[in-house]
Amino acid sequence: MANSAIRRTRRTTRRVLRSELRRRAAHNRLAASCRRRPRSLATVALAAGVAKNTVTGVTNGLRSVAKRIHLTPAATARTRRTVAGGRAHKTRPVTRWTLAQVRTLLAAYRPRKAEFVAAVTLLAAFAGGAR
Repeated sequence: MANSAIRRTRRTTRRVLRSELRRRAAHNRLAASCRRRPRSLATVALAAGVAKNTVTGVTNGLRSVAKRIHLTPAATARTRRTVAGGRAHKTRPVTRWTLAQVRTLLAAYRPRKAEFVAAVTLLAAFAGGAR
């Protein structure tokens, strides 16, 4: 009886450790792809560790800064973006930014909201800028 309980706890522990390993590996792959090629502002923010409920506000602020300082994205494409899963039938334009461009946007971005200030700090650390 005691042996099966030990086996069950070990199996549960290993399952938790494997899921954590998968999560960390996925995060590292996303961060590496952001360093290699231009990605969307939301993708860069998620790779930097910004909370999902804060990403939209921060990226909208950075897009406003880009308009203000007349900075154009590194790449523009059309994609069938699916946020909630499933098939998207409509293509949408997406813009992709390099980390150097993200650093430029962060230098000009002055958020007031506390969550956005924390997000900018994470983004600056990820993009390699000092903040």
